[in-house]
Amino acid sequence: MNILVALCAVGAEKILGNEIKHYGYKLHSNAPGRVSFFGDDDALFKCNLCLRTADRIYLQLAEYEALDFDSLYDGTYAVSWQDYLKKDSRIVVDKVRSYKSKLNSEHSIQGIIHKAIYSKLGDVWHMKTMPETGFQSDIRVYVDSNKVFVLLDLSGLPLHKRGYRVDGGTAPLRETTAAALLQEMMWRRKTPLHDPFCGSGTIPIEATLYAFNVAPGFGRRFALENLPFYDEKKAEEIRCQEAEKIRTDVEVRITGSDIDPKAIERSKKNAEYACVTAGRALKSIGISRHIPRPDFIQSDFSELAAPYETGLLLMNPPYGERLGDEKEADELYKRMDCLWTEFPDWDLGIITSNENFMKSFNHNANKIKKIKAGNLDTSFYIYQRAK
Repeated sequence: MNILVALCAVGAEKILGNEIKHYGYKLHSNAPGRVSFFGDDDALFKCNLCLRTADRIYLQLAEYEALDFDSLYDGTYAVSWQDYLKKDSRIVVDKVRSYKSKLNSEHSIQGIIHKAIYSKLGDVWHMKTMPETGFQSDIRVYVDSNKVFVLLDLSGLPLHKRGYRVDGGTAPLRETTAAALLQEMMWRRKTPLHDPFCGSGTIPIEATLYAFNVAPGFGRRFALENLPFYDEKKAEEIRCQEAEKIRTDVEVRITGSDIDPKAIERSKKNAEYACVTAGRALKSIGISRHIPRPDFIQSDFSELAAPYETGLLLMNPPYGERLGDEKEADELYKRMDCLWTEFPDWDLGIITSNENFMKSFNHNANKIKKIKAGNLDTSFYIYQRAK
């Protein structure tokens, strides 16, 4: 049994944990922005392919106490690195985080870890220098209360890079964050969903993938595929198993709008790419079925009216700290009252980094969830109104 570590937006740990449990894996522990869990060998690939709210998946190779640099070196050297890396791997200790520990110089920790890995591999393979001509393998290290966790990256590019976003536009919402917002709202496929500030279409596209049960990683590759313990045959079996789970027999009503015609064009292209990728996954198992695309229209949000009695408005308004000044944000949020009026029995979910949002919008949220999206501290305002 392996210990895996999944990273996520700070504030989304519970959502990610529930998603991990949904696939039958037992949780181990969590910390801000990461969830540890037990997984079999299949989980190495399956979690990269299937988890919607995880930003990265790591394999934990070591956990030990280190009060000085000698014990830090020895603990890392003890790992059987030859089982996890190739002789031509280019090894990068890409990030170190130290918290409440005697070893607090992250730069020094990084150097010691790097030295210990190369020393072990050199001793095992009888090589004085490593060629470093192959794929890059990233190592991440956490030192929490003097306990060291050494992790090997299995994802490569962050998992929010699904592969369908041809053009993200300005300040796009991460795909994994959009997926977390859908889970936070407990959205179900039968509920109509509309994003009145669709931008690059991320929220409607993530809702579409979820509604039709399409694994988010079908359109990309993972760092795991370049590691010596990667089981290509098993990975292909998992891909086929997940392709068989794609549903095309459900009716969904997922839409998006934006005042910018370029945003609509961008959203349609991204949605087309995502749905074509899902279609290819179906074709790989001999099924030729069409994945319905979400609908996008050019419209100012003030011109919208509820097409159904109940539903969900889920949005990431494009002003404030991300794209405009404080005055613009205040004016926008005041104007958004029309959505409250025109969609009287719809739930609302609004993510923004503007601390004065609720005052400007002039409606108190039922719940406010803090989420750190990338480097941006945001709040997710949840309004539950559907009857």
